[in-house]
Amino acid sequence: MYAVIKTGGKQYRVVEGDNIEVEKIAQEIGSTINFDALMIGGETTKIGSPLVEGASVEAEVVNQYKGKKIHIIKFKRRKHYMKTQGHRQLHSRILIKKINA
Repeated sequence: MYAVIKTGGKQYRVVEGDNIEVEKIAQEIGSTINFDALMIGGETTKIGSPLVEGASVEAEVVNQYKGKKIHIIKFKRRKHYMKTQGHRQLHSRILIKKINA
């Protein structure tokens, strides 16, 4: 059985036991989170509009960390203009414990 959940503006297809990397969730390490399911699949498929009634996904926060640094460079030739900037996105790693259909 699998489910589709939404967090951080993105949708993820998850199965029990999956470790997925999502945008930072403001929870302590070791705490549990419940996500509403957009879709439940398996032998029969249930598609919600927008959510499946009574379906949820239980997950645990395993880790909080910063991602790889991204370098942004703005440059205009012959104009003596160059600007550099960097960004490190915050991520959470979550473990999918249970899918409640």
